Amino acid sequence: MGAVSAKLHLKLEAKPAELERLTAAIEELGEQEEWPPKLMFRVNLVLEELGLNVMTHGQRAGAHQLEVIVASEPDTVSIEIVDDGPPFDPLHDAPVPDTDASITDRPIGGLGIHLVREMMDEVRYRYEDGKNRLTLVTGTSV
Repeated sequence: MGAVSAKLHLKLEAKPAELERLTAAIEELGEQEEWPPKLMFRVNLVLEELGLNVMTHGQRAGAHQLEVIVASEPDTVSIEIVDDGPPFDPLHDAPVPDTDASITDRPIGGLGIHLVREMMDEVRYRYEDGKNRLTLVTGTSV
């Protein structure tokens, strides 16, 4: 991998209204880095899904702040989402959706982390220094 060509670091309040600020910053970074439209869509969708999950579920449990760090490199985009809520590993603690069930038989929700796993090349979680840290990596040629 080459050197990081651009980096974005945002600190957001755990409020859904902050997603607009996140989307605007991602679009600005994507335009600056000349991301293809599919990559822009993918990064925005994943960040909206995960950000909203932290804001909705983590906030009830005490999360007050959300950090998003995005590094755009020539061949990859790396994203780290950090929150100060209680430990929650979405890769192991979130329910596994039954994607074979009919839409009427599925419970509401539960597809978010499945979607993230499908859209990203790598998804890793760790709890460190009292914070949840979810790292996502995708190639730039999607």
